[in-house]
Amino acid sequence: MESSGRSWSIDSYLNEHFDIPAKNPPGEARLRWRRAVGLVVRNRRRRFRMFSGLHAVDDSQRRKILGKVQVVINVHKAALQFINGVRRYPLSNDLIKEGFCISPDELSAITGMHEDPTIFKTHGGINGISRKIKTSLEDGISETEIETRQKLYGTNKHAEKPPRSFWMFVWDALHDLTLIILMVCAVVSLVVGLATKGWPKGIYDGLGIIFSILLVVLVTASSDYKQSRKFMELDREKQKIYVRVTRDSKTKKVLVHDLVVGDILHLSIGDVVPADGLFVSGYSLMIDESSLSGESEPVHVSEEKPFLHAGSKVLDGTAKMLVTAVGMRTEWGKIMDTLNDDGVDETPLQVKLNGVATIIGQIGLVFAILTFLVLLVRFLVDKVMHVGLLNWSANDALTIVNYFAIAVTIVVVAVPEGLPLAVTLSLAFAMKKLMSDKALVRHLAACETMGSASCICTDKTGTLTTNHMIVDKVWISDVSKSVSCDTNINKLKAAISESVMEILIQGIFVNTGSEVVKGDDGKRNILGTPTEAALLEFGLSLQGDLYDKYNKLTRLRVEPFNSVKKKMSVLIQLPNGGLRSFCKGASEIILEQCGTVLNSEGNITPLSEMQKQNILNIINSFASEALRTLCIAFKDVNEISDDQTIPEDGYTLIALFGIKDPVRPGVRDAVMTCMAAGIKVRMVTGDNINTAKAIAKECGILTEDGIAIEGRELHDKSTDELKELLPKIEVMARSLPMDKYKLVTSLESMYQEVVAVTGDGTNDAPALRESDIGLAMGIAGTEVAKENADVIIMDDNFSTIVNIARWGRAVYLNIQKFVQFQLTVNIVALIVNFVSACIVGIAPLTAVQLLWVNMIMDTLGALALATEPPNDEMMKRPPVRRGHSFITRVMWRNILGQGLYQLLVLGTLMFAGKRLLKIEGPYADRTTNTLIFNSFVFCQVRAVQASF
Repeated sequence: MESSGRSWSIDSYLNEHFDIPAKNPPGEARLRWRRAVGLVVRNRRRRFRMFSGLHAVDDSQRRKILGKVQVVINVHKAALQFINGVRRYPLSNDLIKEGFCISPDELSAITGMHEDPTIFKTHGGINGISRKIKTSLEDGISETEIETRQKLYGTNKHAEKPPRSFWMFVWDALHDLTLIILMVCAVVSLVVGLATKGWPKGIYDGLGIIFSILLVVLVTASSDYKQSRKFMELDREKQKIYVRVTRDSKTKKVLVHDLVVGDILHLSIGDVVPADGLFVSGYSLMIDESSLSGESEPVHVSEEKPFLHAGSKVLDGTAKMLVTAVGMRTEWGKIMDTLNDDGVDETPLQVKLNGVATIIGQIGLVFAILTFLVLLVRFLVDKVMHVGLLNWSANDALTIVNYFAIAVTIVVVAVPEGLPLAVTLSLAFAMKKLMSDKALVRHLAACETMGSASCICTDKTGTLTTNHMIVDKVWISDVSKSVSCDTNINKLKAAISESVMEILIQGIFVNTGSEVVKGDDGKRNILGTPTEAALLEFGLSLQGDLYDKYNKLTRLRVEPFNSVKKKMSVLIQLPNGGLRSFCKGASEIILEQCGTVLNSEGNITPLSEMQKQNILNIINSFASEALRTLCIAFKDVNEISDDQTIPEDGYTLIALFGIKDPVRPGVRDAVMTCMAAGIKVRMVTGDNINTAKAIAKECGILTEDGIAIEGRELHDKSTDELKELLPKIEVMARSLPMDKYKLVTSLESMYQEVVAVTGDGTNDAPALRESDIGLAMGIAGTEVAKENADVIIMDDNFSTIVNIARWGRAVYLNIQKFVQFQLTVNIVALIVNFVSACIVGIAPLTAVQLLWVNMIMDTLGALALATEPPNDEMMKRPPVRRGHSFITRVMWRNILGQGLYQLLVLGTLMFAGKRLLKIEGPYADRTTNTLIFNSFVFCQVRAVQASF
């Protein structure tokens, strides 16, 4: 700043040094800036009067003053930029009319990957934003507002590529190189034919080739178009995911595509977050955002860091979330918009058959070149001997063009382009049928691989059993009772004291992952896992009127159930001010955490070793009756620091439950079918070993020669011991996810088994991904499990898994039949034309005839052979082992047998047909060739019959 004697003012300083003109910002903001600058200046020791005289101070003091002024100005400039930024998201008239106070783009910016907590707080946090989008954090939105919200804030759907039209498939088919060459031949044939034979005889050959080419193109395009439509339908089925939301004060399930801005969404372990949003409430929520950010470390989401993004996965905890952006306005939607769908990946069998087709095409090309050269040399030799090599006519040119057309057609016939079509037809047909049989195939390769499965590692709950659980027996205060009816429940109430009943009911109602909601009919429904629902239903039958009272207790911490800990814990604030923790889970694990037990009077007494052994005996007796056992315990706590977790020991045992889950009808028959087909069924469950053995025997899985082990035993074995043990294992109980993973990888590496694995939890993902065929449960399965699976079992039924194996075998056998049929046709067509060209000098099968056969063979033949449904005989054969050749010895025998038979018939007609059938006259050659063609066609009909 120069000492010029000019008059200094705040306005001139702001204009000159900070690029803030007098008319911007508005007067009120500018006034605040003037006051801020004046305040800094007045507080200096010299107390400058505004900026006048500032030039009189020395440079060091001036720099200090201006430095502080600079800070104040920068802060206010940032504020102004934010204000202007907010103004970049104007409210539309429709939003204002409906009473909304925030635009969809602004909501999207708040929860974007580069979220700014300052902006979030400026809008008043979660409460301010919920008010601006007219949402109640407790009751959710109203169903009547759904359409309005979709119109104003968008739908939860991602932009899809427009489907390819039929004419695009026609255009693709016309790009086939051999067909292009044939079209050139057809045009040349037309020109030469018209010049030599005139109209209309001169157009017959050329027009016939063009017509055949058009038919081939149209049929190929139609098949591809229909298959693309089928795969689009299947993709839409894959996207039918249900989520839990609160609307009109009720918790209900809705399709993920029906989510709208303002919905209160419920999240739990294994869910994939379907929209962007803000954390409302919850416990221990850990999110995997690696698919969005690339960071492998999980993110802890809480009220301090409330941002949730679509596409991330819930690793642990539970939460409620306010949806703020859906569809293409989410971060995931923006990423998806930049990606192109490259279509359906080829399956291993398709890749293998493409290689076969390439080899056969190369052989056909060699035969075509040899045929053309033989025909051309014979023609030239004949010409030299009769009219001379220098004497050429248009008919000669037409003859050479026809020779070339025959050679090109041999290549067309030889290249088995019908193989990929047959595979696609068979897979699409199987996928469609499996969809109606409650199995959604996510990856095409699973259809064919399932046909080779030699082992199925299946869960128990919900797969072998009905997944409809009820508490059948209870042990409490040294009393064991059956509670399968109301009379028995009343007897239980009479047998225990009120204080014991109070703690039991409190433990059931506060330590649960289920929820009691009112349905549209006004009745109470329970949402949650079958085990949780069974316990909650039992608690409601005891004292249902206390549910609302205990549900209002403050939960300070919650550790949700997962398959590693095998328990769930909760810490609550008691009405009298104390703290109490409850835990429930696998009976042996909870029992180990207990040092005391609640007696019949409600007093806490030490748990002696004898008592503990008696309880273990009761656990085993429940388990031997195929009951799933759970214990519940509590511990009163004086205080707990913020960094402490819920206590792990010192608990008081309250009760032991025996939960009944009946075996599904038809499971035993399905297991017997698998055994007859050479498929070993192994049960892998987290249940008590006695429960697992009882269920396995009932299902027919555990045989006299088989053994049952616990998951931890698998890790204690050496490689040699494991190799000896694996074939005998039929049941693995108390299994952790990594136990299942080790079992799968050991079977694959040591015995080359083709393993199918069922799973429903997030922690099952490694085993599902590592297995040859991952089967996720559609009802009980988490979204993470489904994402890592190849097939989703929509009804969670083991019989459906057996049906997949049947269709897998059908696909494999059907494609083998088509390959056998096509190779037979190709070999015969090549040899007949080549041998005839070498010996007689003509090709009995013309270009038009070969194109016609090729069209029928590649389409109708594929349709007939590739879509045969499975039969019972298929499940009496052993599975195809790894590394086995696709074309078997039996297939080669049939191919060579059929080929020799056809060559014998056609060769007899070619060389002795006139004499044997006494064909004479000027049209004898044409009649014989027609007879050869028709015989060739009927031989293919016989070849098709032989393939069945």
